[in-house]
Amino acid sequence: MSTKFAWILVFLVSMVPLIELRGAIPFSQMYGLPILPSYIVAVIGNMVPVPFIYLFARKVLEWGADKPIIGKFFSWCLEKGQKGGQKLQAKAGKGLFVALLLFVGIPLPGTGAWTGTLAASILDMDFKSSITAVMLGVLLAGIIMGAASMGVFGALGAVFS
Repeated sequence: MSTKFAWILVFLVSMVPLIELRGAIPFSQMYGLPILPSYIVAVIGNMVPVPFIYLFARKVLEWGADKPIIGKFFSWCLEKGQKGGQKLQAKAGKGLFVALLLFVGIPLPGTGAWTGTLAASILDMDFKSSITAVMLGVLLAGIIMGAASMGVFGALGAVFS
């Protein structure tokens, strides 16, 4: 595969829900791409859909929740966003910004920029705070995934065992 195509794939993979940057950075390492540019490309790709998710996803999901073919999936997405938002709000109280940042930033399944942004939209967080918290969370997740992809955690495990 050509290097240009690999870069495009890293960018596109980072935009895919559930995979996002958490999959794009390890993917970039499978193709031997340098880690810092991979991190930057994956962060940009992961952030591209975020404003659109915040502004439109909730409206589209609410519209489609009662439609025949798409209704179940749209309802599932709304429930996932609501559950994520309720968990965030319950744990965070007034620290919702930090909770959203950590929710997005700690790379666990279902806690990426897509879910975090949808949760922020459902919780009616303001646009600027939501985007900033998600951006910082994506940066944190990228650092964690970059370190994991470079074997930092394995090396630390070997040192401390």
